[in-house]
Amino acid sequence: MEKICLFPGTFDPITMGHVDVIKRSVSLFDKLIVAIGVNTSKTPMFSVDQRIAWIKEIFKDYPQIEVTSYTGLTINYCKEVGAQYMMRGIRYISDFEYEKAIGDMNRLLAPEIETIFLTCAPEYSTISSTIVRDVIRNGGDVSQIVPPEVRV
Repeated sequence: MEKICLFPGTFDPITMGHVDVIKRSVSLFDKLIVAIGVNTSKTPMFSVDQRIAWIKEIFKDYPQIEVTSYTGLTINYCKEVGAQYMMRGIRYISDFEYEKAIGDMNRLLAPEIETIFLTCAPEYSTISSTIVRDVIRNGGDVSQIVPPEVRV
C-alpha cells in the first residue's frame, strides 16, 4: 500500500520553516500532498493560485510532492485523497498544545488517519507566515525567511 501523507496549511506565504518540514518529511512517504486550506472567513495576502505556483516551483525536483488546495475539514480531505497520515509542523510548545487538540479531534473523526508532528529546525522556529506578512506590509526584507521563489 502506498504511504500518502497530507501536509495542510495556509502557506500565506510559504516560509523557510515550511520548506524545512516538507524536505525533512518527504522521504518518509511515497507521496506527500502539500494542501492549501481555503478558509472563506479569512482574507489571505496571496491568492491560492500564487501560493500553489510558489510551492510547485520550490519542489519541482520532488516528483513525490503534489500541491493542491481544499475546503472543509482537513480530515475529510485526507480521506478524499487517500492519505493515511497528516503531517503537522511544530515550532513551540504552544503549537504542540494547539495541534494536539486538533489531532485528538481528528482521531475521533477518523482513527485510521495518524497525525505526525515534526519540529522545525531551530533556526526557523521564530518564523511564522503572520510575521512574514507583517514584514511585507511594512516594506521589510523577507529574503532570509522565505524561499527565493517567493518574490513579493
